[in-house]
Amino acid sequence: MPSRKTLLLVGSVLLIGAGIGSHVLHDGTPGHAAEPKATSKVTSKAAPPVPVTAAHARKGDVPIVLEGLGTVTPINTAAIHTQIQGTLDSVDFVEGQEVKRGDVLAKIDPRVFEAQVDQAEAALARDQAGLKNAQVNLARTQPLAARGFATQQLLDTQDSQVAQGQGTVALDKAALEAAQTQLSYTTITAPFDGITGIRRIDPGNIVHPTDATGLVILTQLQPISIIFTLPSTDIPGVQKAITSGEASVDAYDAANTHRLDHGSLMLIDNQVDASTGTVRVKASFPNEKKNLWPGSFVNIHLTVALRHDAVTVPLTAVQQGPSGTFVYVVDANHSVSARKIKAGQSREDKVLIDQGLSGDETVVTAGQYRLTPGTLVEVVPDNRKDMVQNATTASAGMLP
Repeated sequence: MPSRKTLLLVGSVLLIGAGIGSHVLHDGTPGHAAEPKATSKVTSKAAPPVPVTAAHARKGDVPIVLEGLGTVTPINTAAIHTQIQGTLDSVDFVEGQEVKRGDVLAKIDPRVFEAQVDQAEAALARDQAGLKNAQVNLARTQPLAARGFATQQLLDTQDSQVAQGQGTVALDKAALEAAQTQLSYTTITAPFDGITGIRRIDPGNIVHPTDATGLVILTQLQPISIIFTLPSTDIPGVQKAITSGEASVDAYDAANTHRLDHGSLMLIDNQVDASTGTVRVKASFPNEKKNLWPGSFVNIHLTVALRHDAVTVPLTAVQQGPSGTFVYVVDANHSVSARKIKAGQSREDKVLIDQGLSGDETVVTAGQYRLTPGTLVEVVPDNRKDMVQNATTASAGMLP
């Protein structure tokens, strides 16, 4: 009979065998496929499109405009002075009043000058009577001398007296005209249409022709002129515009935002300022609304030509790179490419494109900060333009 120790050893062997068999049945026996081990997979995702704003390049007629800074200058301005000495009787204008040529501005006491006119008239009447007497005497002497009853000497004397009388009358007439002219100076009138300034003297004062201030400054406002400067290199284009009749001028306020008046070009100065390389140009404006005031500074936009079928893009679309000026063009697949361009004039937030665009492209106007050729973009509407990132927000620490 086997011992207890032997039985325990046999049982252990059987249990080990059963465990091994069970492992074989689950992992390697025919008809049971081994389960695959789990593996981690990394899936790469494409970069999302960059949000940008864009605009279409426009094609049409574009005026070529030269800009300069000018000063409003009256065509006529005068300091009204008296031409005679006397007491200022009255001032017949209101400060800031519009006056017409010939309107009375002031009057000077005329009594002294009226007396001078009376004296000149009396002298003329006296000498005219003497001339008439000399002419009668000559008429009487001529037939007597013809018949030998008067000497030739007497005839010559009578003839010279008539000539002397005629000279005296002519002198008296000139003196009368001078006295009448002096009298006319007692009434001071406006030499042209204009507007009066601040009165510089009051009635009751003695006025003189040599007074430094005069009575008032009279300035013509309609029409009015503006003198402005341009680079001397623009002279040929301006001359061509004047010849062709295409030159037109617009005056804008100091902020260069509000148009004040539209006028015409008058002339180019005959000399260039050698120290600045600029030339002065003069233009005339009707100034019907009196927006142009003498002495004020204005911005001038001088149109010298009209370019047909010209391409323009928004100013923000134009970028500067190491190789020059370019724009990002969006293709049909929403991918961008850098297009090198040659930019012309820039005004009113538009840039004239001389070369590089045909006019049917879509260009990026904001968001270029994160673009490179081939980048996919999403053109967002204006109501979502806050999604567009730019270099400004990056410098403020708002971009990665």
